[in-house]
Amino acid sequence: MMTSVDTDLMRVLADPLRLRIVTLLAHETLCTTHLVAETGAKQTNLSNHMKVLREAGVVDTEPCGRFIYYKLKPEVIEALANSFAELATIAGQTVETGRKRAC
Repeated sequence: MMTSVDTDLMRVLADPLRLRIVTLLAHETLCTTHLVAETGAKQTNLSNHMKVLREAGVVDTEPCGRFIYYKLKPEVIEALANSFAELATIAGQTVETGRKRAC
């Protein structure tokens, strides 16, 4: 069953801009300048979203001169995917067995 950690991560990724950032970072490591250009978000808004993603453990930072690069932590996304896969398996078994609670 899904844990509260998974629920917290789902809330973090439910924001459309954060989900867009995660999608971009899945393809390449990017700095704030790149993310601003790709998303059209204001730099301060983007920085706030990156803070949320860092604190949730979704991204790591990599200093490079005066820039900060962000990279996705694939193991976090994989753990969430595994939770959904487990949930799908349980749901499939429920449908197959016709399990339902009596009123």
